[in-house]
Amino acid sequence: MEQLSFFSESGHTPGLPSDLLQYTPDFFSESESEIHLAHLIAETPWKQKVVSMYDKQVVTPRLSAWYADPEIYDYTSLRKSSPNFWTPELMLIRNKIEAFTGIKFNSVLLNYYRDANDSVAWHSDNEEALGTHPVIASLSLGQVRGFDIRNKQNHKQKYTVKLENGSLLLMKGNLQQHWDHRIAKSTKKMKERLNLTFRIVH
Repeated sequence: MEQLSFFSESGHTPGLPSDLLQYTPDFFSESESEIHLAHLIAETPWKQKVVSMYDKQVVTPRLSAWYADPEIYDYTSLRKSSPNFWTPELMLIRNKIEAFTGIKFNSVLLNYYRDANDSVAWHSDNEEALGTHPVIASLSLGQVRGFDIRNKQNHKQKYTVKLENGSLLLMKGNLQQHWDHRIAKSTKKMKERLNLTFRIVH
């Protein structure tokens, strides 16, 4: 696979491997995105997860919230209690994504990146409850951030996509099996960003 390049002013990646990622800018308009961003930041019951790392308790550098259909329960350490129920706004967003993708999602994880110091480390969404080849729809609102992927077997094989305000990134195929992804910290000043990842939990 060739190294991907992108136009920094648009965030669109020519030659993006369609078997792994599908990027759609302006899925929501700028005005729609700003309304959703402000409302979700204000109304979501945010939590900050504490995880064990190298025998230490570490606070994750972002806030999160978990919503799902009533029959869906815990599937990772983040969900220590039953998920929140869908709000009318989240159902509206889900309905538009489902109509676009043709896929029915039963849960969504919200991550709130407050500034340049908030991030998510290299990982893959390969939990057993998501299945072997999960399809995950990732909606970005607010500040543009770089989405990095790297091959698990060859870390020199790395690519970046700029996730714009209102954009939708569809992760599919064997991305979670063979690739890690992250949102890195930034040395530049960053405004608030929300990421909503719609998933199918079995």
